[in-house]
Amino acid sequence: MTVVTWIIAILFVFPLLWMILTAFKQESDAYTDPPKLFFKPTFDQIAGVLKGDFLPYLGNSVFVTIVSTLLVLLLGIPAAYALSLAPVKGTRNALSFFLSTKMLPIVAAIIPLYIISQNTDLLDTVWALIILYTSMNLPLAIWMMRSFFMEVPGEMIEAARIDGANLPTLLRKIIMPVVAPGVAATALICVIFSWTEFFYAVNLTAARAGTVPVFLVGFITSEGLYWAQLSAAALLASLPVMIVGWFAQNHLVRGLSMGAVK
Repeated sequence: MTVVTWIIAILFVFPLLWMILTAFKQESDAYTDPPKLFFKPTFDQIAGVLKGDFLPYLGNSVFVTIVSTLLVLLLGIPAAYALSLAPVKGTRNALSFFLSTKMLPIVAAIIPLYIISQNTDLLDTVWALIILYTSMNLPLAIWMMRSFFMEVPGEMIEAARIDGANLPTLLRKIIMPVVAPGVAATALICVIFSWTEFFYAVNLTAARAGTVPVFLVGFITSEGLYWAQLSAAALLASLPVMIVGWFAQNHLVRGLSMGAVK
């Protein structure tokens, strides 16, 4: 089983490893057939990407991802609490409505969204993406955090209320420490979805608010693909998410496994 696990892991990681190798090749080495496994590494492609327009696109992605994720948590935590620990009549309808918003294909909504963005002067701005990414991730975040909130022991909440804890204190000092791994896992998933989103970004931005996925499209030219440059840009684009995921992997595993073992 260990050998099989390693084989599967290598198959999954191989495209990433190949991208990293290609990022340190010259264009002539990237186009060889059969591919070169041994070559003289160079930082020319990475330096070329950094000298270009990559940093403004990176800044847009960082700003949009952080702000939209914070808004999702700010709106999603109270909603998840209300739908799990303080349910009222119509809770099921609300949950079904949140889920139904994920059923609409984004292609069907892009024309009205484009017109609305144009009429409200939000076209080609980071705020249009922030609003869309928040609305895109919020239903998923509410569903995920609701499942984490439902794992909080009712006796703990009752004891805090008997001691006189109000709702803000209850959330801040009693509930949040318990569900923190689940909230961290939700935030990480929202970060990944926002960082890698392409369809909204490529259709609603141009020169000022383009994100990293839009920047990568620029390497697809009529002359063909520049594999080494594209791999270098893709490596730089993936690096922030990989670093965040690496440091948050323990919270992600704990959050996604909450309630799995009683």
